[in-house]
Amino acid sequence: MPVAAKSVEAEKPARPGQDQAGEPAVAALSREAEIRAYREMLLIRRFEEKAGQLYGMGLIGGFCHLYIGQEAVVIGMKMAIEDGDQVISAYRDHGHMLACGMDPKGVMAELTGRRSGYSKGKGGSMHMFSTEKNFYGGHGIVGAQVSLGTGIAYANRYRDNGRVCLTYFGDGAANQGQVYESFNMAGLWKLPVVYVIENNKYAMGTSVDRSSAQTDLSKRGLSFNIPGEQVDGMDVRAVKAAGDKAVAYARAGKGPYILEMQTYRYRGHSMSDPAKYRSRDEVLRVRSEQDPIDMVRARLVAEKRASEDELKKIDAEVKNIINEAAEFASNDTEPDPAELYTDVLR
Repeated sequence: MPVAAKSVEAEKPARPGQDQAGEPAVAALSREAEIRAYREMLLIRRFEEKAGQLYGMGLIGGFCHLYIGQEAVVIGMKMAIEDGDQVISAYRDHGHMLACGMDPKGVMAELTGRRSGYSKGKGGSMHMFSTEKNFYGGHGIVGAQVSLGTGIAYANRYRDNGRVCLTYFGDGAANQGQVYESFNMAGLWKLPVVYVIENNKYAMGTSVDRSSAQTDLSKRGLSFNIPGEQVDGMDVRAVKAAGDKAVAYARAGKGPYILEMQTYRYRGHSMSDPAKYRSRDEVLRVRSEQDPIDMVRARLVAEKRASEDELKKIDAEVKNIINEAAEFASNDTEPDPAELYTDVLR
């Protein structure tokens, strides 16, 4: 009997996000791909750290939401899409911009309200776009980008262009009504959209366990026949594996897919948030045990795919790029007052 039981168990299909052995599914990255992922995640991390410094110096005003800790999500998903696929996100958006290939100088200039910024210095942290890079914006209204991303996917289907739209939103936005209206339309019309829920556990400041009756957010599309799965959003390989599957599903005309990325932000909701709703020990534990960049660095060294000197060189290159971006943004001119009346829809 024990042998037979073991045999039956072995034949069970893997659950979403797992291989046949029940282990989390991860992508097999080449040396070049893993080094590139390391560099791009580090670029986001250093950019956000510098943005935090400039905010503290008063060079960035208004709201500023940092992406520190969540870098593996956007880089893993970037590795799963093709040129021409679109990306749309919420207000924690600097990482998404950089992942799409937007110039750090232009992003930083926008943060500091300078005329060389992507929105001419008039949009700030939450309102940048680049149709050239197929980035359709960060959006300040909670959940608003979900209906817009669904509309982009509808345009893709209408044009039959083979494109897929990645639509990012957080665990807080997952409770918005317009999200479910969008799910219904996307499921009904089988739109090529991948909904990426970046579940960093606390939304604006309330634990998902206290704010959501169903905390497995990957199940939120079941009533609309939208499949979903939970993903280790701290492991870029797991994100890439899940992204490959979800994007292929949507591109094949099968409809939308939900990926709940279980991730963690190290800073407060915004720069003005002291994050007193969680303990310092909790943050330090995640940083020491699950940091997405440190894990890639340790793996590269342990598997002899890169030396410490190679990685230090990458670190120095990234630091120089970010310092140049900050220097450029700090010295760029502010928009002319007359610009206040341009680019306004009437």
